[in-house]
Amino acid sequence: MQAVILAAGSSTRTYPLTLTRPKPLLKAANKTILEYNLEALKGTAEEIILVVGYKKDMIKNFIKKYYPNLNVKFVEQSKQLGTGHAISILKDKIKDRFLLLMGDNIYSKKDVKEIAKHQYSLLVKRVKNPELFGVVKEKNNILVDIVEKPKEFVSDLVSCALYSFDTEIINLLEDVKKSERGEYEITDAIKSLSIKNKIYCVKTSSCHQISFPWDLLSTDMEIRNGKNIIGKNTKTQGKVTNSSIGDNCTINGKIKNSIIGDNVTIDENSIVEDSIIGENVHFNGNIIAGKNVHSIVKDKEIKIGTFGAVIGDNVKAQNVEIKPGSKIWPNKKLKGNIQHDIH
Repeated sequence: MQAVILAAGSSTRTYPLTLTRPKPLLKAANKTILEYNLEALKGTAEEIILVVGYKKDMIKNFIKKYYPNLNVKFVEQSKQLGTGHAISILKDKIKDRFLLLMGDNIYSKKDVKEIAKHQYSLLVKRVKNPELFGVVKEKNNILVDIVEKPKEFVSDLVSCALYSFDTEIINLLEDVKKSERGEYEITDAIKSLSIKNKIYCVKTSSCHQISFPWDLLSTDMEIRNGKNIIGKNTKTQGKVTNSSIGDNCTINGKIKNSIIGDNVTIDENSIVEDSIIGENVHFNGNIIAGKNVHSIVKDKEIKIGTFGAVIGDNVKAQNVEIKPGSKIWPNKKLKGNIQHDIH
């Protein structure tokens, strides 16, 4: 069986983390999203097609370095015109049945195997905020309808965007028109497919859907299950609680409920809570988490809950106090009180 991983998007909602790398190379529990999914496909997929675009060379180099013997083919999606478009450009590559995965979600081997049992199937999960996803209506585990990001409540069951298809879905995509978002949505083809075919809804509780930086943080915590993960050649003279620390770090301050990237220095007397810090960062100061925190994403206010801040790669912060909910773009030099996003 073939598997397709869609990994072409620029992922603006996870800025500033994805300003310097594609989303599949973000890490949770010191492992990239891409690694989790490649391991989940072992034993099920004989060939993997990676659809790449944004920062494609980083993904290609990652595969070359860490998976040199894996049967991976790359197809470039030069224009990001939606999931439907990404699949349609594979018309000459797909032979028969295939699995479809999103490169920014983390799937389990168990779910991949279960999905692969059916000719047509999709992975679904119950969530508290279904309006952010493709919402699924089903009866006796068979798909009835799927509605993309509905404004009114339809169901709390959403698609995790892991599918089993065959070439029929590609044929149906030829009749799909652009959506209001200016993209070719695969959900339109799925609806057409469901008219004549049973599409099985496989329920899961372990799919991690990463839409925003704080989703990466909650995913990291869930995978680690309260244990610290400390990377190679990292020195921790300070206190680390319930966190992931990358490779080659020097931690002299207090870290709690956070993700710290590779090659990071946290100075003595510094505090970092419920935050994500990118690679090659030197941090001196405090990020004290707040409750009922909000953040602005693409001009919209998003309610997060308990959260600190997100700091991009290569930031130098000296004697700072950073307001909860702030996002710091890469390569910035900071001092003093930071009360808002720094672009």
